[in-house]
Amino acid sequence: MKKLIFSTMLVMAVLPCASDPAGAQEKQVSGKNSKNIALTIYNQNFGLVKDVREIELDKGINFVRFSDVAAAIDPTTVNFMSLTAPNTVVVREQNYQYDVMDRDTILNKLVGETITLKRYADNGSSTETTGELLNPPIVTIVDTNGNPRTKHSGIVLKTDDGILVSPAGELKLSALPKDLVPKPALLWKLEASKGGLHDTEISYQTRGLSWRCDYVAVANDDDSQVDLTSWVTLDNKSGSSYKNASLKLLAGDVHRVQPQVHRRMSLMKSAVAEAAMDNQFSEKSFAEYHLYSLAGRTNVNNNETKQMSLFNANGVPTRKLYLFEPQGAHPVIYGGDGGDAGKKINVKLEIENVKKNNLGMALPKGKVRVYKRDSDGALQFVGEDLIDHTPRDEKIRLYIGDAFDLVGERKQMSYTRPNQRTTRATYQISLRNHKDEDVEITAVEHASGDWKIKSSSHKYKKTSSSKFEFTVNVPKRGETVIDYEIEMRY
Repeated sequence: MKKLIFSTMLVMAVLPCASDPAGAQEKQVSGKNSKNIALTIYNQNFGLVKDVREIELDKGINFVRFSDVAAAIDPTTVNFMSLTAPNTVVVREQNYQYDVMDRDTILNKLVGETITLKRYADNGSSTETTGELLNPPIVTIVDTNGNPRTKHSGIVLKTDDGILVSPAGELKLSALPKDLVPKPALLWKLEASKGGLHDTEISYQTRGLSWRCDYVAVANDDDSQVDLTSWVTLDNKSGSSYKNASLKLLAGDVHRVQPQVHRRMSLMKSAVAEAAMDNQFSEKSFAEYHLYSLAGRTNVNNNETKQMSLFNANGVPTRKLYLFEPQGAHPVIYGGDGGDAGKKINVKLEIENVKKNNLGMALPKGKVRVYKRDSDGALQFVGEDLIDHTPRDEKIRLYIGDAFDLVGERKQMSYTRPNQRTTRATYQISLRNHKDEDVEITAVEHASGDWKIKSSSHKYKKTSSSKFEFTVNVPKRGETVIDYEIEMRY
């Protein structure tokens, strides 16, 4: 039985510039010519690349191959300018070549052509099979929801002896198909009114660049302070590496026009620094967003995840909150069926993002993980929550879990309808504390329509047109009961 192997032998070919049918000499400009790279990465899976490269231009028409660009580039966003002599170089034509020399692309371009496979037996002997390639090994199909999907399959070869399905072997080529490139590149037809060396800046947008923010908060014994460290995670899947690049991160929701889809059918660090250090990112507002600029430069390699510290803030004051807000409290389920509800009591940490609290900065959205040291001094994870983009002088509430030793219970005690547009009901909220210390618990209640509290056993605070709160002390190993009557008119 024959053991078959499939591989490819690539024969390099010189490709003329698509812009010049006469095959004029191309000027090759690779990443080695780069003098400065600047990256601005957005938290929406795209980035802006600015690349300064030196190009020797002749006066008149020049054909330039600009290689080492991101494979995920959006060629419609490319901007070219000469920094040496502005307004002296004009782009007359641009081509983006992205058919790279991989196995599937080569075979796709050979459909309908005669190819030869060198096939090997177990004893090392080989034979050659020649035939017509009937199908592409990789195709893009659209599913019933209009989403493109790549499908891989073996090749089908028509020979004099019949049809071979998925034959293996070594593909022999005397030359490559036309228009293949070793890596993605931009080809320009440039017209220069001034010859010589030009420092040129090329900027473009690319997919595959993203960043996110993660926070590590270490709380003290009584949860009155936290040490907060912020980490930035960069992810580069753009198809290009950026060496010694200046780096800026933009936080905010930038509006982008999304392409229409035609459908056929409807790192955490183990410990926080003991003392705050100078931050390696500086932050400032820009347009309606915030920019974080790295001091110095860094390498952002392709297919690499990089983590960098954004800032450290130690001794940040916090306020611990216990909130009881049962799901059954919303008035849409109020009625004569009882409206009883019981629920765990939420534990939240409130942080005020102000300068006197060692903060007072724009905080990017991200996940906050909270830790605390046990009696042995070991760091233990106690909960996490997501925060949105938070400007300075705003408050953050982190929901970190439910209290084990606190219990809340809510009951509807009565329900009447004096008329078709009015309801009256009485409710009882029981808050029980099994701790060895007193706690303060806030019971959050909801109402609708034109409402008012007819009577209550404790003071309440109206926090919005549809919400009010009771904040009460619950003694250790004790219980506090809140009774109130509410009238709602519609």
